[in-house]
Amino acid sequence: MKFKNFVTSPVLEHNAFLALLVAVSVAFVWILLPFGGAVFWGAVIAIVFRPVYAQLRQRWPRWPTASALATLSLIVLIVVLPLALLTGMLVKEGAALYQRVQSGETDFARYFEQVVAVSPDWLHSLLQHFGLTDFKELQARISAAIGRGSEAIATQVYSAGQNALDMVVGFCVMLYLAFFLLRDGAALSDRIRDSVPLAPDHRRHLAAKFITVIRATVKGNVLVAATQGALGGLAFWFFGIKGALLWAVVMGFLSLLPAIGAGLIWLPVAIYFLVTGAVWQGVVLILYGVLVIGLIDNVLRPLLVGKDTQMPDYLVLISTIGGMAVFGITGFVIGPVIAAMFMAVWDLFATARQAALAAPAAVTTDEAAPGDQG
Repeated sequence: MKFKNFVTSPVLEHNAFLALLVAVSVAFVWILLPFGGAVFWGAVIAIVFRPVYAQLRQRWPRWPTASALATLSLIVLIVVLPLALLTGMLVKEGAALYQRVQSGETDFARYFEQVVAVSPDWLHSLLQHFGLTDFKELQARISAAIGRGSEAIATQVYSAGQNALDMVVGFCVMLYLAFFLLRDGAALSDRIRDSVPLAPDHRRHLAAKFITVIRATVKGNVLVAATQGALGGLAFWFFGIKGALLWAVVMGFLSLLPAIGAGLIWLPVAIYFLVTGAVWQGVVLILYGVLVIGLIDNVLRPLLVGKDTQMPDYLVLISTIGGMAVFGITGFVIGPVIAAMFMAVWDLFATARQAALAAPAAVTTDEAAPGDQG
């Protein structure tokens, strides 16, 4: 009799349905893993360019498909094509740098030796302690490191050529998904939000937080990185430093790290200028780096990222570095999103807990009032 009650129990049906729900969800994520990057960036592109699509819909209210196609064309023109051209130029600059190092035209060890020669005794002793004063060995290490880097780049290029079909498919999946998310994203997000077993206010708050953080992180970090990289590359070109485009891209990439970013490149160059007698170049580069390049980070990033995400700068820095360490380049988006959702969920929990603790006191007061009146 007990077994009959068990197999006909609503609890069993409920648990079986939850197990099936988890199983099919895990299976769905599993089949998406080969194109995880394409799916992620397709969703990010749709979220970032959603306001552009909304403006086009206002102009063409009866043609949502045409609005989505126009938005997608704009994305290709202002994002995809410039990135493709920049990648090609970057590969060319990297190959040229490798050739200069191999031929001895660019000798990083000699530059380092010139800096050490004018360094104070305590710094020279410290460098000697770590074995950094053997310049021939240092040059060999640098050449080997650049050689390994060039070999890794060549391997990636060769692998990209071998897996060109996978890259094309992934790229098409990204654009295809972005198109449908632009056109049908509002209805899809409403269905997903309604399916989440949370209170309506909590669902709306978390969904708005998620979208806001992604837009602020992508637009803010990309704009700051592009601006700082361009300004740094312009300064290097002005001072005649070879490979200015390569160093501009490196500074732009490092600018994804708040506060410390581009200074890791321009500051050593400025110090080298100072210790080798090019005083005015070093002073100008330091002033330019602090007052122009640094000002971009100190002004634009808080306005574009911190203000919208409502996260302190130190949390943005830690979550960005941690995200990139775990997820790679996509981590500069995923890390701050996880941090923002962490803060939002715990804020909702704290608010709900305070309300729950305050409720019994209010009930007790209301119940005691009639007796007091009697």
